[in-house]
Amino acid sequence: ASGVGPGLELAQIRPYESGDDVRHIDPATSARTGTLHVRLHVPDRALTTWIALDLSPSMAFGTARRLKADVAEGTALVFGRLGVRRAGSVGLVAFGAGDPQVLPPRGAKPAMVALRALLAEGVSPDGRTNPNDLADALTRIGRLATQPGLVVVISDFRDQHRWERALGSLRLRHATVAVEIVDPRESELPAVGRLSLVDPETGTLVRVDTTRGRIREVFARLEAERRHRVADELRRLGVHHVTLSTDQDWLAELGRHVR
Repeated sequence: ASGVGPGLELAQIRPYESGDDVRHIDPATSARTGTLHVRLHVPDRALTTWIALDLSPSMAFGTARRLKADVAEGTALVFGRLGVRRAGSVGLVAFGAGDPQVLPPRGAKPAMVALRALLAEGVSPDGRTNPNDLADALTRIGRLATQPGLVVVISDFRDQHRWERALGSLRLRHATVAVEIVDPRESELPAVGRLSLVDPETGTLVRVDTTRGRIREVFARLEAERRHRVADELRRLGVHHVTLSTDQDWLAELGRHVR
């Protein structure tokens, strides 16, 4: 399949119909839904790739070599190039910066020009995030993507609610990839004294005494639980999960999952 590795076979999953080859029955989806479903291969010719891109304020965070937004931008460009490599087209829905921004599917050079122009606008100012932005973006893609293709979600999955149903619906019709962008400082709080922090998603000011070991322990535990919930939900849905960190060679890591 164009642009993805062996773990990301491009396929449509739909309910079983009389006459379908029983060898194509998808056990995981059938067990999850309670009804038989089959997996059908999707040819990569003229395939449409849809990208759901997170532009929420938390993506402007980064304490390593780059911001999360930088990794997200690079990832979007990689999938954009892969999407047009074999006469395919690329569409995008950007969320988290007010009203969703939609780029209709385009092929070749026009697709990349439009994608670069949108990425140049950057992320949203602090406090403008709606917790339903990701779910709304996925629902919009579901309405726009009329043919089976590839859906790539690029996000840190922070402070976003009720996206599971919309992504599960897309999973039944499209190959799906979730690229989670993280930063090492989101997993642990350093002991650097008293800090005044602004929650980028809400704009709320929070004061924290980082010298207290208990506070650091609770912070680390809550963050680990949050990330485990995201990973478990993606696994349950059968969505291929890729994690990229701002402190690693993200392009090499992404290359292990796509081709």
